[in-house]
Amino acid sequence: MKIRKATISDIKPIHKLINEFAKKGLMLPRSLNELYENIRDFIIAEDKEEILGVCALHILWEDLAEIRSLVVKKEFQNKGIGKNLVKKCIKEANQFGIKRIFVLTYIPDFFKKLGFREIDKTKLPQKIWGDCIKCPKFPECDEVALIYNK
Repeated sequence: MKIRKATISDIKPIHKLINEFAKKGLMLPRSLNELYENIRDFIIAEDKEEILGVCALHILWEDLAEIRSLVVKKEFQNKGIGKNLVKKCIKEANQFGIKRIFVLTYIPDFFKKLGFREIDKTKLPQKIWGDCIKCPKFPECDEVALIYNK
């Protein structure tokens, strides 16, 4: 298995994978347009040219980034792929000098094992006013906010 930056040819399989999980209520859906516009944010885990998992690091501010759209195909879960994708995003954030990385998730325990701690969503005003306000679940968000501080 290798982890690499996503390419244009990866977008449609990424879209399919993310939205399969979104239909089950496990994450928010992403449009093709949004994925193409943010392709530089995405990394994938692949084996023999099959995408096993995906994750994105989205920079929001000079010292703040978000890990989003983390998903691993069901048959490849619990093999360390998600953990490796998150670690790669943390490493990339460090390379940019970003000290705080947050996530909104339905699986907080996964991120807590990687050093994230729970915070109140109101401590993320850039996220709330930039993205959350456009979400159909706003203001009744049921995701848990966690943050990783370098």
